[in-house]
Amino acid sequence: MQTTIVRIMATQLVPLPEVERLGPTVIRILGGNPGKFTLQGTNTYLVGTGRQRLLVDTGEGKPSWIAALKDTLLKENATISEAIITHWHPDHTGGIKHLLELSPDATVYKKEPNDGQRDIQDGQRFQVDGASLRAIFSPGHAQDHMSLVLEEEDAMFTGDNVLGHGTAVFEDLLTYLQSLEKMRGQFRGRAYPGHGAVIEDGPSKILEYIRHRQLRENQVIQVLKSSKQSGGSRANVNEVDDWTSMEIVKVIYKDVPENLHMPANGGIVQILHKLEEEEKVVEDAKTGAWRLRNRAAL
Repeated sequence: MQTTIVRIMATQLVPLPEVERLGPTVIRILGGNPGKFTLQGTNTYLVGTGRQRLLVDTGEGKPSWIAALKDTLLKENATISEAIITHWHPDHTGGIKHLLELSPDATVYKKEPNDGQRDIQDGQRFQVDGASLRAIFSPGHAQDHMSLVLEEEDAMFTGDNVLGHGTAVFEDLLTYLQSLEKMRGQFRGRAYPGHGAVIEDGPSKILEYIRHRQLRENQVIQVLKSSKQSGGSRANVNEVDDWTSMEIVKVIYKDVPENLHMPANGGIVQILHKLEEEEKVVEDAKTGAWRLRNRAAL
C-alpha cells in the first residue's frame, strides 16, 4: 500500500448516482462496490451513440452493476460490441463473465489478455458511432495499465492512474511518473477516472499528481540530509544519520495518526527505490537503512 491511501481515507466523498449520463457519448455506471479504496465504487463507462457501444471496464460483477448495465442498454436500445479493460485488478475485471452472458458477441480487449480475450496495442483505436477511443499504454498503477483518449471530446479515461478523489496507488513510482507525463500530453479536456467523480481539467489534475510526488520526494531527501537528534530538521552534513523507511514516515507524517503510518510506509519505500534507480541513495543491505549516495550534491 502506498502513502496515497492516507489522502484517500481522509477525503470527503461526494455521492454519485448509480447511472449518470456525463455527456453526449458517455454514461457512467457504478460498480456497486463502494469502499475505502474503491471510493464510491468502480466506474464503468458505456461509450458511443448508436446501436453498438463500447464498455470501459466491468467492475467486480456485483448484481447491482449487472442489473444497471442491463437496464441502461435496454433504455438506450444498445448492445456492447467491445469491452476495453484498463488493467487486471479484480474490481475492473470481475464483471467480464457477466458481461459475456449479457452480450455473448462482445469482444473483450485487455493488455496481457487472458484466454478468449484480445491484446491492446499502444495507439490502437476502437470505434463505434459517435466515439473513437485511442489506447495509451500507461503502466504504473498496474503493469498492464491502459488509458483511453476519447477523441471527440479530447478527454481521457484514466483508469486508476488518476482518480476523482485523492491520489492513486502504484506498483513502480518511476514508471508511474513517466506514464503520467505521457498521459498529460495526450489530451486537453476532461478525465474520466476509474474511481470518483469526473475531473473537468484532466491535464491540470495530472500535473497536480506529479507535483505531489515531487513534494514527497523532496521531503524524503530532506530527512536523509538531517540528523535524528535534530528530529528530522536540517543539520550539519557530518551529523547526518542513516534512516529506515519507517523512521522517515514518522518525520514526514508526524501529524498523521500512527495507525496510518504502515500504509504510508509503502509509498516512502517506492520513493526510496526510485531514488536508488537514479543513483541518489543507497540502502544498507544489513540494516535496511537508507542514506544519500552523495550528500553534498543534493
